[in-house]
Amino acid sequence: MLESQHISFVEALEAFAPVTLSEMDGVKLMNRIDSKYLVNETSLLGILSDAAGAGYRVLVTDGGRISQYDSVYYDTPQLRMFLDHRNRKLTRQKVRTRSYVNSGDTFLEIKRKNNKGRTKKKRMPVPVEELNDFRGDALAAEFLAGHSAFTASMLSPVLETVFRRITLVNPAMTERLTIDTCLCFKNFRTGLETTLKDAVIIELKQDGRAVSTMKGIFLSHRVKPMRVSKYCMAVTLTEPGVKSGRFKQKVRKIEKIINNKITVL
Repeated sequence: MLESQHISFVEALEAFAPVTLSEMDGVKLMNRIDSKYLVNETSLLGILSDAAGAGYRVLVTDGGRISQYDSVYYDTPQLRMFLDHRNRKLTRQKVRTRSYVNSGDTFLEIKRKNNKGRTKKKRMPVPVEELNDFRGDALAAEFLAGHSAFTASMLSPVLETVFRRITLVNPAMTERLTIDTCLCFKNFRTGLETTLKDAVIIELKQDGRAVSTMKGIFLSHRVKPMRVSKYCMAVTLTEPGVKSGRFKQKVRKIEKIINNKITVL
């Protein structure tokens, strides 16, 4: 999607006081509840205005308030991790490499979800050259085997996701939001590429014991929770032969929210 077709949020983010990564890392949400939402960019402008008025702060890293992320997801030839999610398996995993483009830091990351809905993430640094394939790195392969049900030989790079992220935190440090825009996907297996156009994926992480100001803001904008996985949406859109089931309905819902058709190249 062309840059000119996206709304710029630079001016809107100037209304927020900054927060540093060390300040945010010092706050642990021990009784954490995660919720996801999907809006379009126009709706996000109104949400950001209300969040700034409520005293939310924006994460500033490497001098910027918007960070670029580049991730590569790995899976088995049968797409077991995708299918586990599609089939609603309670305990499941995702394996990816992620480059935090602004800082140049790159990690191998393993996300594990247990049967209580809790997600834990383990990660180790890897050279940026291994973003597209870490499997030749003996230490990374050992790390994977020690923290997941998979070995490096079982996996291959399947999909690349590129997006921009805004991170907000409330004054009491009991809520964090990650706001992902300009989402682009490339499937290494099929060669197909697509974008979610002006769709925005928001994830709210909150302390379950505290009142949520952001949920009130979402309610005022008529935004309801929507479970959505970037990896699963990307596979659904770019793997023509995959049995995506309920994820096709999610694609239709996204198209309704952005009032646009998602196209695949």
